[in-house]
Amino acid sequence: MTKLLKKFISIITHRIFIIPLLMILQIALILLIILKYNQYFVHFYLISFILSFIMAIYIINGKSNPGYKIAWLIPTMGLPVFGIILYMIFGMNQLSTHEKKKLKKLYYKGQDNQNKKDLVMDELKYESLNAHNQAKYICDYSPSSVCKHTKTTYLSGGEVYFEKLMDALKKAHKYIFLEYFIIREGYMWNNILELLKTKVEEGVDVRLIYDDLGCIVTLPNHYEKRLNKLGIKTVVFNKFIPRLRSRFNNRDHRKIAVIDGYTCFTGGINLADEYMNKQVRFGYWKDNGIMLEGAAAWNFTTMFLSMWDFITGENTNLKEYMPPHELVYTTPSDGYIVPYEDNPWDHEAVGETIYLNLINKANRYIYITTPYLIIDNEMITALITAAKRGVDVKIITPGIPDKKIVSEVTKAYYNQLIEGGIRIYEFTKGFVHEKTFVVDDEYATVGTVNLDYRSLYLHFECGVWLYASSTIHNIKKDVQKTLKESREIKKKGIEKLSFFKNLKRQILKAFAPLM
Repeated sequence: MTKLLKKFISIITHRIFIIPLLMILQIALILLIILKYNQYFVHFYLISFILSFIMAIYIINGKSNPGYKIAWLIPTMGLPVFGIILYMIFGMNQLSTHEKKKLKKLYYKGQDNQNKKDLVMDELKYESLNAHNQAKYICDYSPSSVCKHTKTTYLSGGEVYFEKLMDALKKAHKYIFLEYFIIREGYMWNNILELLKTKVEEGVDVRLIYDDLGCIVTLPNHYEKRLNKLGIKTVVFNKFIPRLRSRFNNRDHRKIAVIDGYTCFTGGINLADEYMNKQVRFGYWKDNGIMLEGAAAWNFTTMFLSMWDFITGENTNLKEYMPPHELVYTTPSDGYIVPYEDNPWDHEAVGETIYLNLINKANRYIYITTPYLIIDNEMITALITAAKRGVDVKIITPGIPDKKIVSEVTKAYYNQLIEGGIRIYEFTKGFVHEKTFVVDDEYATVGTVNLDYRSLYLHFECGVWLYASSTIHNIKKDVQKTLKESREIKKKGIEKLSFFKNLKRQILKAFAPLM
């Protein structure tokens, strides 16, 4: 058998090929049934119109974002029946009654074990009512807790992140919990895997969660079985199976590493070589992360274990995983730290609200780095209003995109934002994957939440909100360095675009919430 034939067979038998094929066959079957009864066109048209109207009313009265509703009204009304089927498959976020109860139970379980300290919240309220109110929202709706006794280290670049993560993993004594959207076999993951195998032999409890769709082309099928045989307890989030269902939209986009409940990592960096520039894909990959040591790490421990219990059905006793009290509360404090999580099933857009609160309370400047800029009217209005009241608003996006269509949608927002007084920059050296806000030298957030509809409304996400921490200065310095390596987008350049180029972007923008 030739190499070419082997490659062809491996492609057509890979689930990235088989799953879409099976889904296309299911859609074709539905269309065939519709076409078979086309002799009843008048009746069919009338029923289709009534169903489309009912579905439109249902969408309008739903709890989803208005932009998301409008984007789905177009295919629903324009493609009767088929548009409805598409919405039911890809537009709805449905949980069974059992799953809702299970998720709610895990939510409150995590909340009850967050070691909230009213004294810390009261102290923050005395220091800044503005900061207190922002932290209170996160603690009430995430769930989380405002923390002191935490050392924060800003990690600029995947190279630094990898080095710090490896050092922390080597020091693990009790457990290592990893949760990532993408894992790709290569230098980064292979080195981590070898270390994890060593830790398993030492008796460390090693667990891994990865997203099935995120790893569909980066890991072999049933890779979790291979890891489980090595003693690395592994589960897969939301397995991508050939069945038409709305749950495909909901992905675990979080990046979490927890070591012994005392040290944790999060940010934009996945476990793949391009994130540390061992593999060049879109020029230089600009990314970041943050390392927490101390009280705030416990929040990420409960995040991971809650997700683990949701997937496996286990009922973990969180107290067994708490780090020693004397170790945590002897850690020096550096400002106020609030880890947070967001999920698509509670209709509370935590990630977006955190961003909006930062924008609305800014007085001097807002610096933002994001790989995608696909935002709703609320976010646009908040940014433009901030610029109009004199706030210096700067947004950095990639100069070399990872997805060309999504990049075109991002650029479709430039004109409106620039006209509103916002300055847009594109990173000339490559791709920006950071999801960072830094405001007034007082606030910052680093995490996994992109400025697009999928991150803000459809994915499981996480991040860290900081107030009065010395790390905020390091984040600002990194953003300022990136600004020097970027080119500013001017209105004149946008005006020179052809009519058809602008038309293409506006059409894409109408469907932006679906991308």
